[in-house]
Amino acid sequence: MEHWSIAIEKEYLKFSCAHFLIFPDGSKERLHGHNYHVACEIDGALSQFGLVIDFKMVKPIIKALCDELDEHWIIPGKHHELTFRHRDDAHTEVVYRQSRYLAPTDEVIVLPINNTSAENFASWLGRSLCARLRDTFGRLSVRRLRMSVSETKGQDGVYHYADDETA
Repeated sequence: MEHWSIAIEKEYLKFSCAHFLIFPDGSKERLHGHNYHVACEIDGALSQFGLVIDFKMVKPIIKALCDELDEHWIIPGKHHELTFRHRDDAHTEVVYRQSRYLAPTDEVIVLPINNTSAENFASWLGRSLCARLRDTFGRLSVRRLRMSVSETKGQDGVYHYADDETA
């Protein structure tokens, strides 16, 4: 069976953010940051025009998703022990065990993930991209999607999506 895909990996598809990982034993990293790079591959049906999807349609959506995360502290909103609350319009308080942080609310993003790993960032980006492609283009034949988030060269978290109906 034949299939086609597009692959997108551009220098400008990146984001910088602060985070800390929480480990299975309950310990955590110190608050720190990374300069993440994003790459994506989309498999789909070839259109009558010979395209899976036009690169020019996908790149701005991925860039917008990266921009949403860029220069923020990412909080895992679904971690079972970490709590956060917006104290007022200007500040967000984050508590994990004995660590308590207060940050400007406009510098914090709470994602629906359980930890701030590269794998979870890739998952959030991949799912968000699929949703925005559907919202923008309606029924789009994305058979498979691979989203990669690199912390450093050669160290990536990867999310895979497959449409059960077309895969």
